[in-house]
Amino acid sequence: MPVTVVVGTQWGDEGKAKVIDLLAGSHSHVVRYQGGHNAGHTVVVGDQRYALQLVPSGVLYETVVPVIGNGVVVDLPTLFAEIDTLESRGVSCKRLRISTLAHLIFPWHQRQDAMSEALRGDAKLGTTLKGIGPAYADKVKRIGVRAGEVRDRERFRVAVKDRATQENALFASLGEPLMDVDAVVAQYDEYAQRLLAYLDDTVNMLHGALERGANILLEGAQATFLDIDHGTYPFVTSSNPTAGGACAGSGIGPRDISRVVGIAKAYTTRVGAGPFPTELHGELGDRIVDIGHEFGTVTGRRRRPGWLDLVMLRHAVRVNSLTDIALTKLDVLDDFDTIRVCVGYQLAGRELQGFPDDAETLARVECVYVDIPGWKQSLRACRREADLPREVLSLLSLVEQHTKVPVSVVGVGPERDDVVLRGANS
Repeated sequence: MPVTVVVGTQWGDEGKAKVIDLLAGSHSHVVRYQGGHNAGHTVVVGDQRYALQLVPSGVLYETVVPVIGNGVVVDLPTLFAEIDTLESRGVSCKRLRISTLAHLIFPWHQRQDAMSEALRGDAKLGTTLKGIGPAYADKVKRIGVRAGEVRDRERFRVAVKDRATQENALFASLGEPLMDVDAVVAQYDEYAQRLLAYLDDTVNMLHGALERGANILLEGAQATFLDIDHGTYPFVTSSNPTAGGACAGSGIGPRDISRVVGIAKAYTTRVGAGPFPTELHGELGDRIVDIGHEFGTVTGRRRRPGWLDLVMLRHAVRVNSLTDIALTKLDVLDDFDTIRVCVGYQLAGRELQGFPDDAETLARVECVYVDIPGWKQSLRACRREADLPREVLSLLSLVEQHTKVPVSVVGVGPERDDVVLRGANS
């Protein structure tokens, strides 16, 4: 099984880092293939909690080479702060490799992000204001600066100065404060010299590893319904978190991919604006947020909670060619009397045959629910399928019935070992 892709199937925050950490030990390379420092991954090992933004989760294994692929946009201050924090906690980042083709984020990108959101007024998208979208926009406009350009120090300094000067002209025309161009150049020249130690031609490196028989894990940030093409546009991210994006963002072709694991929570959450058919308001929603600690790893923002939506999950199976599903955070629902699961959508009394192709329609649908009795006991001690209560097995069966894909991993707690493996993975 040379290449495995791990992808979120909802609106993010599904617990991808935990599953990646679970799988990473049997892989030689773990590759982040898209996104930026707007996404946070949390891994709990014993009493230690690691909150990662850019560095791939595989860094916690000494045998794994963590790779930041060409599809990622990299904020150098955040990257080095993260590396320093990990190193201070005894986690070596010397193995980290960063693609020469990855684009860099600069201060003007964050300024553009904030200005764009401010102009939207009440119609804000809910961006994290970290410059991710503007950096991807520069990439598409072919005016971005790639990480590999730091190998020619003077060329890099000139590129940064030229771009900063151009952006200052725009800020001046809008009556905005100007950047200190020389200070920006000096700051990023210092970062660039440090970046050199991590740079690599990661596409050829990964293919060389495959030729030697290595197993590679590709991890995405965000999730299927935040995908720029397949998400609930315009309330989406600026890249392709879906499995197809894993190929473009790593340089590994689709024929090398043998497994695509979709991560879903036993409920659903969303950050920021956008339609959310199963959203819960009031006491039930608050309980999920409080028990599940549903606040953003990076932003600290409260996530919007809702019930598990199998219409979404079916669509994620199609878009990503999922081979199996990891259902996480069932323990959050341990004390609920009833667990609701959405199994269909209706619009104006008519049943929809699939997930709507536009956000306005999605905002108007009514959910068809199946109710499952709560298991009313802690799942934390469960390690085998036989340990799971029959109500949990009913939930897993319902998911498999509607998605036609097996649930291979069941998350029963926050720590690394709080999982039940099923089928061929047990």
